[in-house]
Formats: sequence, C-alpha cells, structure tokens
Amino acid sequence: MHKVIFDTDPGVDDAMALLFLHQHPDIDLVGITTIFGNASIETTTRNALFLKKAWQIPAPVAKGVGETIDPARAHVGWPVMIHGHDGLGNIGVPDTVEGEPDARPAHRFIIDTVRAHPGEVTLVAVGRMTNLARALAEDPGIVSLVKAVVIMGGAFDVAGNITPAAEANIHGDPEAADIVMGAAWPVIAIGLDVTMKTVMTRSALATIATASPRAKLLADISDFYIDFYAHIVDDGMVVHDSCACVYVVAPELFTTRTGAIRVVCGGIADGQTIQKADGRSFPPSPWDGLPSQTVCTDIDADAVMALITETLSRV
Repeated sequence: MHKVIFDTDPGVDDAMALLFLHQHPDIDLVGITTIFGNASIETTTRNALFLKKAWQIPAPVAKGVGETIDPARAHVGWPVMIHGHDGLGNIGVPDTVEGEPDARPAHRFIIDTVRAHPGEVTLVAVGRMTNLARALAEDPGIVSLVKAVVIMGGAFDVAGNITPAAEANIHGDPEAADIVMGAAWPVIAIGLDVTMKTVMTRSALATIATASPRAKLLADISDFYIDFYAHIVDDGMVVHDSCACVYVVAPELFTTRTGAIRVVCGGIADGQTIQKADGRSFPPSPWDGLPSQTVCTDIDADAVMALITETLSRV
C-alpha cells in the first residue's frame, strides 16, 4: 500500500484525481491538504470537504494557505472560465458543507503525518507548491522522511499553458516551486510534456458513471471543464492531475530523465521550469549542487487512461 497525502486545489481535474486515489486498491489516502489556485482557499477547502462527504472518504482534510510564499506577489483572478465559480463546474456546491477541517494547518499536518510514518508517505501535489514549501521551512528534516514527492506541474520540453513559458501550477507560486524542486527529497515532475497526451472523453466518462455511483457526480462536475477544453480536444478533458496519481502505482508507464531543476522567478519567463539533465556539462551555474530530480518526458497514454478508467469504474 502507498500512503498518500493529496495536496490539491479542487478543481475539476483534482476531483477526478481524488476519486482515483480513494478507489485504487493499492493506495492508502491518509490526508487531503488544500491550497488556493483553481479557486480561493476557502472554496477549495469547502470543495474538498464536499467531495469527502459525497464519496465517503475517511481521510481528514487540512486547510492550507491562501497566499504565495512571497506575499508581495500580486494576486491574479481565479480561473472561473475553466472550473466555474464554485470550482467544481458550477454544479451548485452549497456555501457550507458538513464537516470541519483538521485543527492543524496543512503544512503542519504534512509534517506530523510524515514524522508518524517515516519513509512511507508520498506527497502528491497537484496545485501550487506553497504548502510543501512551508512544511520545508518549518521542518527541513522531513526531506529524509518523505518517500517521494510527485507533482503535477511544469513544462520542460513544451510550451506552458498559462504563458508560453510556464505551466499554471508552477506559475502560481514560482518561489515555492523552486524551493520544492531544490530540496533533497525525491521529486517526480509530471508536467504538460505528458499530461497533454491524456484525454478522457465525455462519452467515456458517461460510461464510467453507469458503472460507479460515485462517478456520476464526477461526470456532472466535469461537463463544464470539458466545454472549456473544446478548443484543444474533441469533446473531452485533459486529465492532468490524475496522471500524477497514476505514477504512484504505475511508474513504468512513464519515460523519465533526471537532473537538477530550477524555476524562473520573475520576468517574462516567470514560472518556467528548466532541468539541467544529468550527464550534460556546463560552466558554473545556479543548477550546481542541487539534487537530481526526475522529470517525465513521455507516457503510455493508452495504458494510463485504461488504468484511470478501471479505477474510476470501481463500485
């Protein structure tokens, strides 16, 4: 069993990833930590509690931060055109939902859980990296206790999706991402290089919904998101966040390379992720002395989608 803390900003594709983690038989979802991004921290935390209740997920929810690691960064608006005003495809999530978040802030929940299970916990982070950066700042010793950090973020050999240079999760808090990439824990980055190759069609999701009552809610949540993706894919959605979850249980479905990673902080390339591949020689640079991390460069998209479909269809 893989013990997982899911750091998330629900979010439509986050909802699919959460259901995947909850239903996969080899994953023990030990916590859900929330971060701002697809909506405000109040909305993403409410959405996590809503999904926890709807899908009867036993894992606790811990509320994260609502601002970047550098509070001087200017706030940008929420992507309501992608995830809707309620963050879950405008399905009408109630303003208040049953349940309360854990008393600890998200970064403290991460620290306590990792220390309670040394060497066992994988952090799957599919939003901004702010909670992880705060955990590192408060307790740097967790780097030797975390099993792995699997993130959905970055664009290494392809263009970004929020600017030509940057992917949205990294662009949302580049300083936090640079801290996370540069820490001495094992990071695996699942970026746009691979996620843009994975598509869940509306018809496939409808078929899944006939097999699993939980997936009916997921299909409803996803309609708005699929409409947004009409200019990119044919009647479907790219399943960015679920790819990171699949890596936890089936890393053999991904092609990877290793090397130090830096994140550009500022300027027109703000949020760009750049890897210095192992084995390449350069003059002295800001990549020197940093740990070698893993970047996914290709994916067996058919096999990944088959695994996602099988898992979401479980009753």
